[in-house]
Amino acid sequence: MIFEEIREVICEQLEVSPEEVLLETTFEELGADSLDLFQVVIEIEEKYDIQLDEAEKIKSVKDAVDFVQAKVKA
Repeated sequence: MIFEEIREVICEQLEVSPEEVLLETTFEELGADSLDLFQVVIEIEEKYDIQLDEAEKIKSVKDAVDFVQAKVKA
């Protein structure tokens, strides 16, 4: 599932445990600054070979999952 794959990227990039990363978790709650979020977005883009045009709108894990699902289906 996309959520698990994205959670893996987030855990690796932000050095947090999987238990901390839920759909409703915001990147702010994970202690991510704009540079951290940028790194997460780059990793997700490379993993799925997509472009997240509105990356600045990604505030939570659910936002990231929704964006990827929309791009993958398109």
